[in-house]
Amino acid sequence: MKLSANLLQRQTQSLVMTARLRQSIQLLQMTHFEVNQFIAQEVEQNPLLEFPYNDDEAGGEAEDDRHAHQPEDAGSDDGYDNRAEALSSDWYDNGGSASTSRLNDELDANYTNVFPDDGAPQRLDAPELVSQWKSMPGSGEGADYDLDDFVAGQVSLRDHLAQQIPFVLPDMADRLIAQNFVDQLDDCGYLQADIVEAGERLGASLAQVERVLAILQGLDPPGVFARSLAECLTIQLMQKDRYDPAMQALVENLELLARRDFATLKRLCGVDEEDLLDMLGEIRQLNPKPGSGYEASVSEAIMPDVIVRASSDGGWLVELNPDTLPRVLVNQSYFSRVTKTKDAEVQAFLSNCMQTANWLTRSLDQRANTIMKVSSEIVRQQDAFLLHGVDHLRPLNLKTVAEAIEMSESTVSRVTSNKYMLTPRGLFELKYFFTVSISAVAGGDSHSAEAVRHKIRALILQESAEAVLSDDAIVDMLRKGGVDLARRTVAKYREAMNIASSVQRRREKRALAKVAGF
Repeated sequence: MKLSANLLQRQTQSLVMTARLRQSIQLLQMTHFEVNQFIAQEVEQNPLLEFPYNDDEAGGEAEDDRHAHQPEDAGSDDGYDNRAEALSSDWYDNGGSASTSRLNDELDANYTNVFPDDGAPQRLDAPELVSQWKSMPGSGEGADYDLDDFVAGQVSLRDHLAQQIPFVLPDMADRLIAQNFVDQLDDCGYLQADIVEAGERLGASLAQVERVLAILQGLDPPGVFARSLAECLTIQLMQKDRYDPAMQALVENLELLARRDFATLKRLCGVDEEDLLDMLGEIRQLNPKPGSGYEASVSEAIMPDVIVRASSDGGWLVELNPDTLPRVLVNQSYFSRVTKTKDAEVQAFLSNCMQTANWLTRSLDQRANTIMKVSSEIVRQQDAFLLHGVDHLRPLNLKTVAEAIEMSESTVSRVTSNKYMLTPRGLFELKYFFTVSISAVAGGDSHSAEAVRHKIRALILQESAEAVLSDDAIVDMLRKGGVDLARRTVAKYREAMNIASSVQRRREKRALAKVAGF
């Protein structure tokens, strides 16, 4: 076969995702906090973008103008015929008051601390960012205080332990071992380290490492530096002087306690039922996670993206939360002034900035409209849930919503990711309303998996110690209610809700009944 070079012209079609399209898709999936961060970066890079100004500034200027044009009194009854002459002293400025700056210049002193409010208002460096940076010079209004500025810093677990170690370990070598153990604590206060390996790494003997660890286990909070749950409970019981042989046997057999095997525990501990119940009560008072009260991370409040309220016509009013809507403006006047330059490089840069700014505003508007469409359709589909509760939650999938609003399932999935809706029933993530469909008996309406789980939980909460429901009994009761569910599915839902089996529940309920009887 002879090879030769030829010139050919072909026309093909392909679907290419541009960089702007990828950014628009990512913008749709972002939370409102991530969107605000993205906008802040764009504002920093693009001179045509800016945050909207607060209305307080315009109101303040109008107030100043109103006071500046107030008429002065022609006379007074205190003997001064001309008030302007009385205030024409060198100690007063044109406004009729002794200014701090003038006193500083005349007397060569600093009266700023004496008269902190008697001065010109400090100019804001960036008025558009004053809502994001409370520490900006000029952002304070004098009487408006932010409670966040007065909140004491949260002490971490490591800082709390570092304050106690110098009092119990005077030797510097022991402190080095202690610091190594502190660095290997997890969030619950458990020691995630091998003491043999730690001793070899630090050049200390095993006896010295064990001695330091024993001292550290006596620090506050009780149970810290434990290497297992049993050791954590043991430390707390020893500090309370309640670690007798019976309690030791109970702590060493926590797996039997988890299974509620009280008969075997009575035999191993050598106690009767009343004493065992007292011991279980003491175990419940202990803290299995001593370091949980010293979390370093700050809990962030969830801001709803959509707010649903009942309307006057009996329907539902769906609206976007104005506090989470991103705000950005395009400075058209600045663009028109600067583009008059004849520099081609400047004009090309500004043209690119204008395209980016227009794309950002369109993408933000499209993001808000898409969230609104998806949320409105969810509210329409789940109207019974908003009226009557979880029992009436309908099965819903992404395809149903996508077909109703004429969008793709991937778009609906991105919109419902990390977005929250505030309803009269509470605050829910948008994905909460999408549940699996469970068939009904005799071909009736299908049921939502979340509604079925709620029914299972309600049935178990209503059972008594003498009539504990088995999984088969729950299946029969659900079938009478029109829900066709297999026994293994009931067991799966029960385990997912962290509900024990019927045997374990019966033992626990009988024990609690006897405690109440005592």
